[in-house]
Amino acid sequence: LSWGQVADNARRLATVLDQLQVPVGSRCATIAWNNRRHLEIYYGVASSGRITHTINPRLHPEQLIYIVEDADDQVLFFDRTFLPAVAALKPKLKSIKHFVLMSGRDEEAAGMLEGIQFYDELLANAEPVKSWPEIDEKSPAALCYTSGTTGNPKGVQYSHRSTVLHSLAGNQPDGLAIAARDTVLPVVPMFHVNAWGVPYIAAAVGAKLVLPGPHLDGDSLVNLLNEQSVTLALGVP
Repeated sequence: LSWGQVADNARRLATVLDQLQVPVGSRCATIAWNNRRHLEIYYGVASSGRITHTINPRLHPEQLIYIVEDADDQVLFFDRTFLPAVAALKPKLKSIKHFVLMSGRDEEAAGMLEGIQFYDELLANAEPVKSWPEIDEKSPAALCYTSGTTGNPKGVQYSHRSTVLHSLAGNQPDGLAIAARDTVLPVVPMFHVNAWGVPYIAAAVGAKLVLPGPHLDGDSLVNLLNEQSVTLALGVP
């Protein structure tokens, strides 16, 4: 996929959110791996004036419910891996109005979750927005909740301004120093502080991203590193 195609799909997603009548400023949650649809959601949600809320799928169900309800998420985008968990939790996710599986039509999934919608179908039936809205740079672009602390998780919002400044500052020579010629494999999850800002930095400089999806075992990662000639990989021990 090219960056141009990512941009086109992000613009289509903005149209979809308009058609679903998701208000500007709403939180749109993701429970997803590092993949190209997740990347499109990063840009389509935030650039349309909404807020991308990435959720750690490894949290306990009680914490997942608390986080979704506390954030008042309106949409939940999720990967096929998490379909059984989402189907089980759906009755308790009162704020979610739209459940969107990040794939094409899946009849088995449709039988497991009433009212499910399919990401690829939604985008295929939408025209890309022609221009992005003017957005206050201090308005929120992304949301992430803490975990592993005392009490319930706490939400931390990133503004458009802070995201741009982080991308500029984090990519200095003594930082990540990602160049256009690099091929970058972010193993650090996109639900973990936005994969350290790498999805934004890579777009800014035009680097190639290799997104591993759910295949995070050693053999799969080694194969990706070799097959894609990865020059920079990032991960959490």
